[in-house]
Amino acid sequence: MTDLLFTNAKLLDPEGTVNTGALAVTDGRISAIITDDSPLPEAGTVIDCNRKHLAPGLIDIGVKVCEPGERHKESFGSAGQAAAAGGVTTMVTRPDTDPAIDNPETLEFVIRRAREAAPVNVLPMAALTKGRQGREMTEIGFLLDAGAVAFTDCDHVVTDSKVFARALTYARSLGALVLGHPQEPILSAGAAATSGKFASLRGLPAVSPMAERMGLDRDIAMVEMTGARYHADQITAARALPPLERAKGNGFDITAGTSIHHLTLNALDVADYRTFFKIKPPLRDEEDRVAIAEAVQTGLIDIISSMHTPQDEESKRLPFEAAASGAVALETLLPAAMRLFHADQIDLPTLWRAMSLNPAKRLGLDAGRLTVGAPADLVLFDPHAPFVMDRATLQSKSRNTPFDGARMQGKVLQTFVAGHSVYKRD
Repeated sequence: MTDLLFTNAKLLDPEGTVNTGALAVTDGRISAIITDDSPLPEAGTVIDCNRKHLAPGLIDIGVKVCEPGERHKESFGSAGQAAAAGGVTTMVTRPDTDPAIDNPETLEFVIRRAREAAPVNVLPMAALTKGRQGREMTEIGFLLDAGAVAFTDCDHVVTDSKVFARALTYARSLGALVLGHPQEPILSAGAAATSGKFASLRGLPAVSPMAERMGLDRDIAMVEMTGARYHADQITAARALPPLERAKGNGFDITAGTSIHHLTLNALDVADYRTFFKIKPPLRDEEDRVAIAEAVQTGLIDIISSMHTPQDEESKRLPFEAAASGAVALETLLPAAMRLFHADQIDLPTLWRAMSLNPAKRLGLDAGRLTVGAPADLVLFDPHAPFVMDRATLQSKSRNTPFDGARMQGKVLQTFVAGHSVYKRD
């Protein structure tokens, strides 16, 4: 007998379209998809989706969980609950912790804590260089064996090109994926905004979007030299798109991502020095935002992530220049993405390719699909349900969201991991 049967659902297939039908789950995996008048199988539990959307759970690359070192900002327990409430069934976590995840022992601690506390899947990344200091590469082979799914120094750009080349070459020999942060580090150091009239009027230290273009150009050249598997974590500027397109056209093993904040907000949202809008890279001009959204729709940019970065009140309640960068987004990723859908900028299957299917493909996972045999990691949601975001209701320990008080559409109704309900809206 089927364990779980979803009926009367709008099945959102990232590899196809949206069709009304039913979906069956057996032993934690999708066992049948029925979109015609075929008889439905018997099931232990039947869920009437009431014509709401049923889609693969989101796979979020670049989530910061502050264990070890800063559990007061975010723990695996709180991040896992936030992910479940946001329809994120797999968190791919960053190694920019204190200390950095740069050795097998620390990585094993993280994996153990995640299994104990998080109700969703957790896949950890490890640092590319020791201490994320860019001087000596980590033991990539041992970290792979311990469970690392990719390697990155996050927003610490490896400035020594010889060290970076060695790390890429070694990673290539092991088939490991390397994530880079495309920025020219000298130009972007200390920047709090994107250069332009608005930043000048506000008196904020700013950086040109060309710093991103320059950083990406360097990384592409290194990939061409080493043949490594490379993913640019955040492409946020229109000027970075032409070299990305050329690199893909040349057959390099390159993918690119962007954050939901850079897709739905722009530089003017900083307004009166609102530090919840201070992120890294800084928010761009509207022309850049539109160009990045178009690049997602065409597939030039492969992945959308939350870049979930918890910061406590003391880190944010400071003058804009001194405030910490980052915003929480596990719970707002899906409703913020619905802004793009409702504005007719990106359709639902394309959004789910970027938020679920493409991350799964890049990491070699069999998730992110509505196909028989795929894991039953699913989200049931209503893309039209309106609400006002109240950060006091967030599951994260830190509540530094730029969407506080915003009118949004798109509610997660229920989240499933391996066919088990891990969240249900009251």
